[in-house]
Amino acid sequence: MTDYPPAMPFPLAKEIYREQRERLASTMREAFPADSTRHAALLMAGAEVPINSTDCNYLFVQESYFNYAFGLEMPDAMGAVLSSGEGIIFIPRLPEDFATWMGALPTPDSVCAQTGADEVHYVDELAAVLAAKGVHVLEVLQGQNSDSGLAVLEASVPPAWLAQGGTVAGAWLYHALSTQRCYKTAREAEVLRYVCRASSVAHVEVMRTCRPGMSQHQLESTFLHHAYYHGGCRKVSYTCICATGHHGATLHYPQNDAPVVDGQMALLDMGGNYHGYAADITCSFPVNGRFTPTQRVIYDAVLEAHDRVLRAVRPGVSWVDMHRLAIRTTCEHLIRADVLRGDVDTLMEKEVMQFFQPHGLGHLLGLDVHDVGGYLADCPARPTQKDCCKLRTARVLDKGFYVTIEPGCYFNHVLLTKALADPQYACHLNEEKIRGTYWNFGGVRIESDVLITEDGAINFTLVPRTVEEIEATMAGQAFHKEVETYKNVVQ
Repeated sequence: MTDYPPAMPFPLAKEIYREQRERLASTMREAFPADSTRHAALLMAGAEVPINSTDCNYLFVQESYFNYAFGLEMPDAMGAVLSSGEGIIFIPRLPEDFATWMGALPTPDSVCAQTGADEVHYVDELAAVLAAKGVHVLEVLQGQNSDSGLAVLEASVPPAWLAQGGTVAGAWLYHALSTQRCYKTAREAEVLRYVCRASSVAHVEVMRTCRPGMSQHQLESTFLHHAYYHGGCRKVSYTCICATGHHGATLHYPQNDAPVVDGQMALLDMGGNYHGYAADITCSFPVNGRFTPTQRVIYDAVLEAHDRVLRAVRPGVSWVDMHRLAIRTTCEHLIRADVLRGDVDTLMEKEVMQFFQPHGLGHLLGLDVHDVGGYLADCPARPTQKDCCKLRTARVLDKGFYVTIEPGCYFNHVLLTKALADPQYACHLNEEKIRGTYWNFGGVRIESDVLITEDGAINFTLVPRTVEEIEATMAGQAFHKEVETYKNVVQ
């Protein structure tokens, strides 16, 4: 008999969403101590999006703030969190013929049983229900995502409720809920640990099957199948990046359609998504399973940068300082390899590493792959230096943060051409070696998903990292790795 994986490999407890609502309600009571019972937070679910002008839709993805509080995979719903912690879902009242095409109509009772919400009503009853609860002020999301620049989804308040004397406030909820989402609960950490493990196993499967002569799309297909079939991840958290050869220098390489050629490096950035929670893992390795000396120079540089940061992160540490630690480490290796010339202090002062790692060290991770909270009003501003201005947050780390650590080193033609044409940088670049040895190398990125703990970090990512582990795994040897805990107490 075939041993099929379970239909839902990691059941999510309803309590995970109740806990989020209770945390938000507690913050609401603290923010409005005099009249908190008059306040409620109102969140709106996402809508189905048609593909251009067709009658087909993109695969539905729930709006993250709504998903965070209610865990309901339904478009066009709404949800209210009262200051008492009570959670009320409002579902669309669908026409009867919907059932013919899409199955049984959702009802308040069925959705209540599914989600564990305190009450469920129809959207057209929202004004009456809130009035009956004594709600006079609705806190709605108003803000801008610092990664995309797009406005968050603001809930549409029924005119009938406004006509009854209700008011809408938008200054508080975005900051409060975005801040809360930065601090993962123990239940959230278990879900994130699961999706990271499922994605790690899929990465290892891709590594085992990779061979010269394949196509990049076959690497992507292997990951998607394994993460979905074995891990239950119907979605991925972003478009898979399956870059080989010189394509590895394109940071968000989108095509995944080139042949895999013997002697190339692969840079595979892929992460499954489980009930909205994201993994984001990058593995770099030689497609034929054996590192050349040239490949190992760059790989070891990035690996040491990755590992130094892992050994240094803890609450109270500046993320900007961690980024600088990573790029300084890579810079030291490039000097030893005679790719860069000069002393490391001078090269760092002149921000030369902007041409070799143009992205930030990593980012917050959770329900969004680039999770919210990076640049809130009370957070440090984005750095302006050219070698760290792309950081997605400049926050000081805290217990409960969940971040990616992803240093990289790339030989990007556009950036290197720019650097070689500028005398202040060209004098530090060994142009002969760059053009003769590394011009079409591509890049290396090593990315792990890490939970910040009270005195260090836990790395949930379970993939081969050392040269020896990668070569042994690709040669067919069994691979096993336990979650790594780092105790990084200040000396």
